[in-house]
Amino acid sequence: VQLVESGGGLVQPGGSLTLSCAASGFTFSNYDMSWYRQVPGKERELVASISTAGGLTSYAASVKGRFTISRDNGKNTVYLKMNSLKPEDTAVYYCNAVPRITATRPQFDSWGQGTQVTVSS
Repeated sequence: VQLVESGGGLVQPGGSLTLSCAASGFTFSNYDMSWYRQVPGKERELVASISTAGGLTSYAASVKGRFTISRDNGKNTVYLKMNSLKPEDTAVYYCNAVPRITATRPQFDSWGQGTQVTVSS
């Protein structure tokens, strides 16, 4: 299993970013996928999830209405479009498969390197 996140960076409050996660080593289209984030000293937090075909999505209350998760099964890639970013969104963002869209624990024990998102003026 390999998960490669990209697209992070420094953005001002109110700005936008789109993260990407390229997956390999498993049948991507068979798995619901999720984005997580983590700040130093805190547990990894589930941010958003999407079903295998993309028809169902779920979001943490803290990002609902601002973030949009999507996927392209032809490219084995899941995306996270983040709008109206706030300083509290600052974290390292990771993706992983999940056993089902309602799950909080990831499918795989291995993680990618993550991508840093910093929201600051």
